[in-house]
Amino acid sequence: MPPALLSAPAFSASAAGGAQAAPTGPQKLQPLYVLAWFLCALFYFYQYAIRSAPGIMQHELTAAWGSSHLGLMIASYYIVYALMALVVGVLLDRYGAHAIFPSFIVITAVGCLIFAQGSAVAGVGGYVIQAIGAICAFVGSSYVAARYLPARTLALFVGLTQCLGMAGAAFGSKPTRMLIDPNGSFHFSWEHIWLGFSAIGLILAVAVWFIMPRDQGDSAHHHGDFTLTNLLKPFRIIFSNPQSWIAGLIGGLLFVPTTIGALGWGASMLSGGEHTSMAFAASDVSMVPIGWVIGCPLLGWISDKIGRRKPVLIGGAVVLLAASLCALYVPVGVMPKYMVALVMGIASGAAMIPFSSMKEANPPEVKGTAAGVMNFLVFGTTGVMSPLVSSLMHKGVDLSMADYRRAFMPLIIGIVIAIVLSSPLRETGWAVQKAE
Repeated sequence: MPPALLSAPAFSASAAGGAQAAPTGPQKLQPLYVLAWFLCALFYFYQYAIRSAPGIMQHELTAAWGSSHLGLMIASYYIVYALMALVVGVLLDRYGAHAIFPSFIVITAVGCLIFAQGSAVAGVGGYVIQAIGAICAFVGSSYVAARYLPARTLALFVGLTQCLGMAGAAFGSKPTRMLIDPNGSFHFSWEHIWLGFSAIGLILAVAVWFIMPRDQGDSAHHHGDFTLTNLLKPFRIIFSNPQSWIAGLIGGLLFVPTTIGALGWGASMLSGGEHTSMAFAASDVSMVPIGWVIGCPLLGWISDKIGRRKPVLIGGAVVLLAASLCALYVPVGVMPKYMVALVMGIASGAAMIPFSSMKEANPPEVKGTAAGVMNFLVFGTTGVMSPLVSSLMHKGVDLSMADYRRAFMPLIIGIVIAIVLSSPLRETGWAVQKAE
């Protein structure tokens, strides 16, 4: 049977408050379904590569535009990205991955093509269009993992998806810099790099269209006709479930210590507060995404192996808290080089566990919407915490470690709150479901 004609495994919802859903199949990994997931995760790799590329091209973009517009581009990207997280989940639930996923890859590729036009307006506009398509990468990969792969492997595959994203961020940095380096062996203009990104996206869209099972989603049985009431129904289900809010807040609070703290201000803290060289600071901070690559799949695998979410979530959060305190209060040189940043990255992989909990705490017919809402809540938490941390910094140029400690205290408190919130979070792992 051709892979595109494979049908989806069936699901049945539990009646326990309408929130818990147990998949009835498949119970074993099927290669074609794994391939379908891998292509979706490859899209996540791809979108992270293009998301990080403008930062590497800042000098070239400034020379071409007079001003890189990087701040406007990034702010616009994440606003659109967060809002589209709510939209794409509903579309996946109604129409299925085969109808939605290739279309969003094409949108991302078109955004790259527009960026390659060369003007500042095309650059900002193309980057925003990329955000519209890119949100489907993680949401869609999570949807495919929840729909076509065994429930016992969900946290593992969500972690592997995030792992590929971090690898994509690395790919968008070093190789892109090498390709646009005028002194390199192979020199390409930045416009040609974006043309190459566009071509890769179109090829990936075709591959996903052929491989992805031709399922119609759950709209006919669960969501009814295309009306405003039926469009809002999945959101009512998810937002009326307290477990959704708990999972979203935990995920967001466990992400910000690394995204805002380490990656946003970490290099400045080490160079200015600890008086290290910028080269050392950049190398130290780079260990955080390397830790993500290790921690996301590792903690997901442990959670799937033991059939429980909360012990891994709480354990990772406690380690993240300890590593964050070490980063702030233990002077550089007391501990092995890069160890604190690496441990922070690995432990923050626990932030992926609530993504699995979010899906498992809601009915299966809204799994796509659940993934979108989870992304929205995580990015919303980032949007609130980022200006808070910035406002606590002194306005002066020279900041002491005391300034950084004060500014980062909301991030530390956030980890503590996440640990506390893990108590009312319902255990959704397969071991508990099996016991029930």
